[in-house]
Formats: sequence, structure tokens, C-alpha cells
Amino acid sequence: MPRVVSVYFPFLPTDRIRRHGEGAVPADRPLVVISRSGSKRWVSAADAAARRVGLHIGMAASKAQAVISDLAMLDADPVADAAALERLALWALRQYSPVVAVDGADGIVMDTEGADHLRGGEEVMISGLVNVLRSRGLTVRAAVTDSWGASHAITRLTSAETTVVPVGDIQRTVVSLPIHCLRLPSDTVQGLRILGVETVGELSAMPRAPLTLRFGPEPGRRLDQLFGRLAEPIEPIRTPELVEVFRNFQEPIGAAETIEKYVRRLVSQLTLELEKRGLGVRRSDLIIHRVDNTRQCLRAGLAKPVRDPSRLSKLLCDRIEKIDPGFGIEKLVLVAIMTEPLEEKQAASTLIEEEMVDITPIVDILGNRGQRLYRMTPVASDVPERSVVRIAPAALETGADWASRWPRPSRLFAYPERIDVVALLPDQPPAVFTWRGKRRRVKRADGPERIFGEWWQRPREMQAVRDYFVVEDDLGERYWVYRTGDGVHTETGSHEWFLHGVFG
Repeated sequence: MPRVVSVYFPFLPTDRIRRHGEGAVPADRPLVVISRSGSKRWVSAADAAARRVGLHIGMAASKAQAVISDLAMLDADPVADAAALERLALWALRQYSPVVAVDGADGIVMDTEGADHLRGGEEVMISGLVNVLRSRGLTVRAAVTDSWGASHAITRLTSAETTVVPVGDIQRTVVSLPIHCLRLPSDTVQGLRILGVETVGELSAMPRAPLTLRFGPEPGRRLDQLFGRLAEPIEPIRTPELVEVFRNFQEPIGAAETIEKYVRRLVSQLTLELEKRGLGVRRSDLIIHRVDNTRQCLRAGLAKPVRDPSRLSKLLCDRIEKIDPGFGIEKLVLVAIMTEPLEEKQAASTLIEEEMVDITPIVDILGNRGQRLYRMTPVASDVPERSVVRIAPAALETGADWASRWPRPSRLFAYPERIDVVALLPDQPPAVFTWRGKRRRVKRADGPERIFGEWWQRPREMQAVRDYFVVEDDLGERYWVYRTGDGVHTETGSHEWFLHGVFG
């Protein structure tokens, strides 16, 4: 069953203008967008401040001005909004899902079946999506359900920023929503309301035959799409920059060996097209069209741009067991979603053959299985927990080599652990300390190594210090412990003790 994410932008154009445009409107001043049709002017979008005082979409512009005297009004620009939505859809296509489309004039929709695990699950995926868009100055609501219609309705008729409806739980969620969420023509909605039908639940309880006789098949079709009983395929957005190859089948295929054979052929065609353009692929999508008018997608990501057919084929064919052909597959589409220029490089001539081990193939295999890969690299910082950072496994070296004259433990804890210590102040090492409920007597110690706070980055660390000691207990185990503060002045630290690492 597909999982569909609808992303709704209730105030797409003016959020950008408010924050970044010339003559930006103060954040606390109500702001609306005005659309025109002849002499008629109405509110087509309203920000949170305007909605709080009672303005809503569809309200006459003159009435809105009468309600709020200092209302900021901007003329609608449908062309610019459509272009912005298309850019957002292309961004989501590259980052989140192989199947993304523009949803009306105020949103985008995407099928994330099989893609959410790469983002840590549906909850993490849509909350991260909303956070990214909010950081770009956009107001956004997102929902994930089993159908396009349900996701579309929930984002536009509920106030929750993110909503995840469990599989098979659509009906309980949408029965109380008003009937205009079904995307029916306005005259049909008005006719249903004359009959006393106000909610989806009331409409779904009506006999289908009289309903179709009076209003045609559209209400029943929209109901079936809303509840997920009728498929509503998403036609993914495409641009000339995307490299795409496909294969139609006169007779549906379903055997794994047959699917693999044609996937390899498509990969060969794709790499030839990429070679003509001088590109390498970083992310590709295999879209499987089944005879029951549903789609399934496989996404393959690579750590660096490549044009090697065998490598890309392996990433896709290794996941063929995830394909459910159903009653058969009638079309395969392979798209290079993300590409980069790829140039052949001449190897340096040397008298000694140097074998350069390329780890990116194994990185690609593990990454496409949903593993979160990274490696550590040093950075310039005396503070131990800040002296290394995570980078991508195939990222270039940072060039930093922050060596220390003092030994560092082979295992550094992510968070220092509190210990109880018996020690003489101000600069003596511990004589006895208790860690994780076990009392340890110190036989040998070296230190202190004083580390000062990075006051140029964090003003609160202007006077902060730590005194580190390497201590060895009576069993020969060595630990890295520190005291916060200099042992004399309380403003330098609390004089509490912590264990920060263990030597191998």
C-alpha cells in the first residue's frame, strides 16, 4: 500500500516577501494576499496574524480592510507561486522521494513508499521536512496517510504541523471532515449541502446509486480515492535536465530474473546517455509501473558521481526482492535524479605502483540498506569533545591535524560521567574514586593538564577551566578524569569530578 505525503503551503508567496523582500512587513502586522477576477477582489492567502483576528480565505478584500485598519495587502502572483512550487517539488524529488508532483496551487505531494526508512521513519522524515522548509522562511503543514486525498484534506483542514495516520486508519481520521475536502466542484458541494450533507461520514453513508444519479460519478470516485479504495497515481514532475530511460512491455513481467535482465539493460542505456552529457549519477530511481495502475520505487544513492554500469546495476539488482510485481509489471523507468559532471583523470606516473583503495562501493551498498555511515576527522579545538566531528564517509580530508602533547584515551565517552572522588585541592589527583557503583583506589596518576574554555566562541567559557588527570587503579586500569574549575575559584567551575574516557 502506498504512503502519500502532502505538503501544504498556506502562505507561500508572502512568507518570502515578509522576511526577505524589499520593504519587509513587520512580523506582528497581519498580511494577506489579494486575488482579482474583474472587479471582484478576495483574500486568497492569510498569515497566522490575520487568521487570529478572523480573516479567512475567500473573504472579500473590502471586508478584510474593514476588520483590520493596518492590514498589509499584496497582490497575488500565480506565475511566481507556480514557479516556486515547481522548484520545491524538484528539491523534494532529489531529497525525499522518486515520485513527487505539484498539488494544486498551494502544495506538493509525494509517494514515499520504500523511501522513508532512509530518513529514520515517517515521523522523523516529515518533521525534518517541515523543519527544513521552516528554516527557509516558509509556513508549512505536512501529513502522511495511505491516500493522496486523505493527506491533501488533513493538511488543509487541520492545524497540526505534522500528522502521521497509521496504515489502514484513514476512515477514523477523515469521517468528521467537511465535504469540500473531497476536491469536488463548488456546485456539487453546494448541492450536497442543500441535502443536509456536511461531512465525509454523512456522504459515505448515503446510497451510492441515488448519489451517482443526481451528481454523477465524481462524488463516489473522490470518496473511494479518499479512503484508498481507488488508486490515484501521482504523475512525477520531470524536467529536461533529468536523464530518463524506460522500457514498455507488451506482456507483463514478474519473475525476478526477468526484472534483473531489463534493469541491467536500462542501466546500460542510462550510462550511455550520461556519457554523452559528461555526467555521472549520484542518485537514481527505478520506478516500477504495475498493471493495476500502481507504482513501486527503488532509490539508489552513491557517495560520488559514477558512470559504471556494473556498479549501479548491483545497487538496484541487490534489492529486486523488495519488488512486488503483483499481477505483472508493464513498464520500468530509470531516472538519474541527481547528476554531477564527471571527468576522467590521468593517474600520476610513478616508479612505484601505488594501490589506491576505493571504499565508496561498500559505502554505497551499506548506505542503500539504510545504514547511517560517517567517519571522524580532527578539528582545531582543545576541548576534547569538540576536537573531532562527523563527516560523510567519502568526504575530502579537512586538513586539520590537532595533535596534543598529552596522551588521549582510546575510548572517549560521548558524555562525561559523574564520579565521587577523594582528592586534595587545589591540584592533587584523586586518591580514591567511585564510578558506576565500584570504588577504585588510585595507585599512579599524571597531571594536571589544564584546558581552558573557548571564550572566543562561547562567552560563558571566559573563566571556565578543566584539570585532567591520567589515573591508574590497583588493577592496572587507566582512566581519564577531570575536575571542573581550578580548585580555588568557584567562578572557574563547580569543582565536581567526571570520568571522560578509558585507555585501552
